[in-house]
Amino acid sequence: MDKTLEALFDELIAMQEKKLLKYGAAIIPNITPDDILQPNDYPELENHPEFRYEEGYLKGLHAAKMAIISREG
Repeated sequence: MDKTLEALFDELIAMQEKKLLKYGAAIIPNITPDDILQPNDYPELENHPEFRYEEGYLKGLHAAKMAIISREG
């Protein structure tokens, strides 16, 4: 993968992870970055539509990065 494109994906992913943590902290104040990786452990997150949307957006960024890497590799 082109280093510029990889850096762009890494930046987008980092920004989305920060946004997701912010959403999660608004729902569960002491949530950690590891906690947002397993929202099914927290019914408040699991059933929160905005959190789940933002989580899906993050997963989409990861999937797009992996698709480009696998296509080029």
